Amino acid sequence: MKQFFSVNDIPCLSTAVKSALDSKQHPFADEALGKHKTIGLVFLNPSLRTRMSTQKAAMNLGMNVMVMNMTSDGWALETKDGVVMDGNTAEHIKEAAAVMGEYCDILGLRSFPGLKDAEEDYNEELFSKFAKYCGKPLVSLESATRHPLQSFTDLITIVENSEFSWVNDQLVPQGKKPKVVLTWAPHVKALPQAVPNSFAEWMNRAEKEGLIDFVITHPEGYDLNEEFTKDVKITNNQDEALENADFVYVKNWSSYKDYGQITCTDKSWMITLDKLKNTNTAKVMHCLPVRRDLVIASEVLDSNQSIVIQEAGNRVWAAQAVLKEMLKN
Repeated sequence: MKQFFSVNDIPCLSTAVKSALDSKQHPFADEALGKHKTIGLVFLNPSLRTRMSTQKAAMNLGMNVMVMNMTSDGWALETKDGVVMDGNTAEHIKEAAAVMGEYCDILGLRSFPGLKDAEEDYNEELFSKFAKYCGKPLVSLESATRHPLQSFTDLITIVENSEFSWVNDQLVPQGKKPKVVLTWAPHVKALPQAVPNSFAEWMNRAEKEGLIDFVITHPEGYDLNEEFTKDVKITNNQDEALENADFVYVKNWSSYKDYGQITCTDKSWMITLDKLKNTNTAKVMHCLPVRRDLVIASEVLDSNQSIVIQEAGNRVWAAQAVLKEMLKN
């Protein structure tokens, strides 16, 4: 594995989930793989779970870890080619990425979108140029359009909390496939589409492989880019979507059509226990951080239906599975 940027970098979901769950059972079984190897984690934006879980995963594999906070520790990067660098940027990405590749065996990169220009954000220029110039395997720690480590984690968590069996190392649902719902929720800020894009992409793949049934619900005007939702059932009726749900993934995102804008502030979209009455006592998920009593009611987060902490804990095993594959190759 030379890069981990989307679900398309995973040949088989069942194999990937099994690798992660094996690491959860035996965290240090592969620690020799990373001996004398170094991972560099490069952050252009804040992080808690991604930073700590990826560091933990790397250390479980015997790796050394370097963390670079570019906004405070590094030079402002120029990503455009053919420009005279007489502005605020002090170092070109060509040199910066190449130098990091000299110091590290694997690199992880995290950068949020500007939410001003959809074409610019969805071009993923920063990631593509890092991949081009660093010369080493590259892991997305979240980009403008995707958060694959989070979505891989979410799949692992759904499998753990469902009735699946293993047949020739392939996941097979026992009885009815779990119904997974991605629901929009209100927020005070315009947030990126990266997490819902990625979750939709991974769950769409899981549905096509016969593992789950998947539905997205959101207010009018909040359709995600069709690249991530092709063939997915989508409804603007949240109650209809939640009926008989087994998992409810809650997330806010800003409009893609009216790019980066908040076009709905309907507080009734917040997930409450009353909203969950017609579900199959659905497990509630969120990538965190979550604003209590705005996105999800405290009564839900503090209930047995919330699995957000287990979900966050599984971030280690998703990262470890990805790093194992990179180190093996």
